[in-house]
Amino acid sequence: MFKILEKRLLAENIYLMKIDAPRVARAALPGQFVIVRADKVGERIPLTIADFDAEEGSVTIVIQTLGLSTRKICALEAGEVLADFAGPLGRPSEFVHEPLEELRKRRYLFIGGGVGTAPVYPQVKWLKEHGVEVDVIIGAKNRDMLIYTQEMERVASELYIATDDGSAGFKGLVTALFEQLMAEGKHYDECVAIGPMIMMKFVALTTKRYNLKTTVSLNALMVDGTGMCGACRVTVAGKTRFICVEGPEFDAHEVDFDEAMRRQGMYRTQEQRAMAIAAEREAGHKCRIGLDK
Repeated sequence: MFKILEKRLLAENIYLMKIDAPRVARAALPGQFVIVRADKVGERIPLTIADFDAEEGSVTIVIQTLGLSTRKICALEAGEVLADFAGPLGRPSEFVHEPLEELRKRRYLFIGGGVGTAPVYPQVKWLKEHGVEVDVIIGAKNRDMLIYTQEMERVASELYIATDDGSAGFKGLVTALFEQLMAEGKHYDECVAIGPMIMMKFVALTTKRYNLKTTVSLNALMVDGTGMCGACRVTVAGKTRFICVEGPEFDAHEVDFDEAMRRQGMYRTQEQRAMAIAAEREAGHKCRIGLDK
């Protein structure tokens, strides 16, 4: 069992949880993920690590209540326990294996969208701790949906905010803000984008025009986290790759995002059906005919 040390609401339906998991915390690196189960019959949920503290023995995750299983996890409170918290899994970010003298010659740009901002944080934090210059763009629909802004201010060289409605920072998409920065003379050697699939697609299309190396995390497609289910298949540079064992990070300019988005949409109907069944049960009714098929 893994105790929840802290639970905090970051934005509507988005929760931060700090978990007591010393072995995971000691082994974790930026870019990796964990598999979480609320109870012994719960679904396996892959979640990218949002922070880790080896000395404290804690690992932080950020969860958005999109379906039945994430809702079950987020219903738990501090002091309660998770049945499973397995990890770290996946390959860490490429830069952690590179010589520091080379990294310190570069300037990175990270672009986080929505809940994808959380896994950006440990990467920026690691680079900051190793003397690498990093700028960050955080995007959200409005100011109420922004997360991790205070944490990012502490580790980013420059922090830029973009909201669709202009309620905070730049009014418009993260890609438009990126282009404005480039027009103002900003220079970056590498970009990392984590967020909704559609956001990462258009970041990749935009940065390609500037010949800017770009990495994306495709964690949203993962299901079992072992490669056994095959649900996380994606085409990268014309070859089939498995996100959970070969990623979750890939070269953005080589990812077939249209295929990835189609695959992501395949599971929405099943999740909607599961949510409907749960709603029926909570209301004290039996499942309608065909609903649980």
